[in-house]
Amino acid sequence: MEKLEVGQLAPDFRLKNSDGVEISLKDLLHKKVVLYFYPKDNTPGCTLEAKDFSALFSEFEKKNAVVVGISPDNAQSHQKFISQCSLNVILLCDEDKKAANLYKAYGKRMLYGKEHLGIIRSTFIINTQGVLEKCFYNVKAKGHAQKVLESL
Repeated sequence: MEKLEVGQLAPDFRLKNSDGVEISLKDLLHKKVVLYFYPKDNTPGCTLEAKDFSALFSEFEKKNAVVVGISPDNAQSHQKFISQCSLNVILLCDEDKKAANLYKAYGKRMLYGKEHLGIIRSTFIINTQGVLEKCFYNVKAKGHAQKVLESL
């Protein structure tokens, strides 16, 4: 599987947030960006990951980082997810999976012992110049937010 590499310029994107407002990577680069791709709102692993990132929100802020989650879900789904789980991370809608493809976070993966196309749980740390500092592919949700925080 092709992957992005540390030192590369992070691909720019323009996606809508949970309120329907378009946000690009460039809009976020006043801080380091922790960009994480996840398969689906309100599923066990994705909920765990989002809650963990939210629980560490102030710690990420102390390290001058903003946390942004991206999934193929629409704005209504994100609003519900944010509300139900009391999330304080930014969630962006990638319904056509263009951003996921740019970040090599969409492709073949195993689910319940079968291979299928889908979002590959991945996280990227991007510095204020838009350069990839860390790339995590095929991550496990449990404990991942803490690992990312420690990598900043």
